[in-house]
Amino acid sequence: MFRHRFAILTLLVILATAGCASSSNKWVKLRTTPRNPLTETLGLLTRQGPKPTERTIQLLRRYNLEDQLAGDRNKLLAQLDEIDDRKPDREHVYAQAELAYVGAKRAAQGGKSDRALELYGSAVLHSYRYLFDEKYAVASNPYDPEFRRACDLYNTALESMLRIVQTNGNLRPGTVHLIKTANHDCQLEIQLKSNDWHEDDFDHFQFVSDFEVHGLRNHYHNYGLGVPLIAVRRKHENTDPTEQFYPDELSFPVTAFLRVTTEWSHGNTPKQAVLELYDPLDQPNVQVAQVKVPLETDLSTPLAHTLSQPALDDTRISTLGLLNPDKVEKQQGLYMFEPFQSDKIPVVMVHGLWSSPVTWMEMFNDLRSDPLIRENYQFWFYLYPSGQPFWFSAAQMREDLAHMKKSLDPQDEHPALDQMVLVGHSMGGLVSKLQTIDSGNQFWETLSEHPFSELKGDKEVRVGLARTFFFAPSPDVRRVVTIGTPHRGSKVANDATRWLGRKLIKIPSMILKGRHELVASNPGYFRKDAPLDISTSIDSLDPESPLLPVLLEAQRGPWVKYHNIVGKIPEKGIAGWLVGGTGDGVVSLASAQLDNVRSQIIVPADHVSVHRHPKAILEVHRILMKHLEELRTFPYESGVEHASSLATPPASITSEITIPPAPQRTAEVPTSTLTR
Repeated sequence: MFRHRFAILTLLVILATAGCASSSNKWVKLRTTPRNPLTETLGLLTRQGPKPTERTIQLLRRYNLEDQLAGDRNKLLAQLDEIDDRKPDREHVYAQAELAYVGAKRAAQGGKSDRALELYGSAVLHSYRYLFDEKYAVASNPYDPEFRRACDLYNTALESMLRIVQTNGNLRPGTVHLIKTANHDCQLEIQLKSNDWHEDDFDHFQFVSDFEVHGLRNHYHNYGLGVPLIAVRRKHENTDPTEQFYPDELSFPVTAFLRVTTEWSHGNTPKQAVLELYDPLDQPNVQVAQVKVPLETDLSTPLAHTLSQPALDDTRISTLGLLNPDKVEKQQGLYMFEPFQSDKIPVVMVHGLWSSPVTWMEMFNDLRSDPLIRENYQFWFYLYPSGQPFWFSAAQMREDLAHMKKSLDPQDEHPALDQMVLVGHSMGGLVSKLQTIDSGNQFWETLSEHPFSELKGDKEVRVGLARTFFFAPSPDVRRVVTIGTPHRGSKVANDATRWLGRKLIKIPSMILKGRHELVASNPGYFRKDAPLDISTSIDSLDPESPLLPVLLEAQRGPWVKYHNIVGKIPEKGIAGWLVGGTGDGVVSLASAQLDNVRSQIIVPADHVSVHRHPKAILEVHRILMKHLEELRTFPYESGVEHASSLATPPASITSEITIPPAPQRTAEVPTSTLTR
């Protein structure tokens, strides 16, 4: 028992210092108090309590109303209304918004939620008037600090309203809430304004301002109007084909916007109100009073909230996938963190050894922050058990991609899905490349000199072997980006780690069963050095692995373009001294570099962080933009080869075992990328 535990510890230490696993699953933390941009401006946390700004007090002083601050707040607001009717000025409605908000805060502190709700509503309405009411001859001055404070008043007052309403019921689209205040009854209707999410996708909301983000280097929060929310998705028990690709407890960004109509604008509280919920990935702006207004959005906090769910615990998933691949079998496959959109090009990210899709979140967070990327691309993530040889994982990915295509586009009606980009880190780069390769007989010949038709064994085992060693390039994949990939193997897969791997990694039962049966049924059929004996991913990455040189020389689909990113630890520091500038600490420069690629750069990073390095992320961004540019100028260069030229498995296999041929599709260009 002690020796087994020591072996586990040894292997984990080796892989942790040289592998691909992420380090933490603590992505968000609850704040002690919600973030509020008006905290200092209005003294919300001071001993004296909330108070208006000096500019508002000066306005009251000018109209001899300063003494009214301690009196009835409704009376003071009504007096300012009368003044504004006689002499319209945006300063008046700004002061009303600020005074109503301060009064609401004081009421809330005193436990008077009905009174607070009414005053928050008044603050929303008056700040909205300041920003958009066309009765004022002079437009709002966007250079005035008061303009931004008016936006903050609208946003924070609306958020405070929603918090109170939520205590009385769930804020879900399609529902109507009766808001009772001291003087008014108001019906609040919640409408979803999204082209992709649906009303029944919403389980409940949480407020972005309640959380602070950890684990993501960059936080993408755009300023405008509205309340950024975290929408927690409800899992459906239906036949929608997209449902199978969404992880449990998925969170996504939403912005709540309360639209104010002119018939309400001079009252304290509307009798009816419509709260509009926007998907900022789809609609980052809203039209108000003939003005295009940016929504206040937060893309990073909902992502971090999703990553904090137990189902996406990176440490558990990546370790299980390495040491016990069978345990991850049910979780294996494609995952979507956004709604499926048939007119957007898929970018599929493939993790490496001892890792999971969570390893891509830095790159995903950065790439998705670009509106042009969001407009044209959708990001998917592939999860596979990384403890098994990479060619088994590639065969499973081939089937999973075909299943996705059949489920989401059975009639081949969506050309954007035929322009897929794969991005693979470490061993995931090898898995990705194998989606674009014509196997011919070369891969099979690493196993045996004999024809496949002479192989004896159980049909299920033979079908699995055929799918692994005979395949055609996917017609849907147009580009592959490999990052820190051991194209010629890695010396980390040495005698010690390979021995430990065989001791600790529980080889999938299908592989073990099939290997024993085939060897017993076919004496003398397989080569002595056949990769049939390679049963773990660590063995498969050995520089002497017979499939690596075959993969290097194999014929790719003529429509596929390769790009390569190489990690190199800077020569300064202890790590640089140990590695000597020869690679990323796991993959040597000689193994990581490729010939005949469209682009190749070296990034100053180690193996664990090379795909998170800003230079690598910028390079993937450049490649994606180049992909769009070439599609928009189609046909380009020597033209795009048609997928109908795909190779098919040898007749000796197809005559005996039915292997579905690759779909016959031409290289059409997504109409969405041409019309934008």
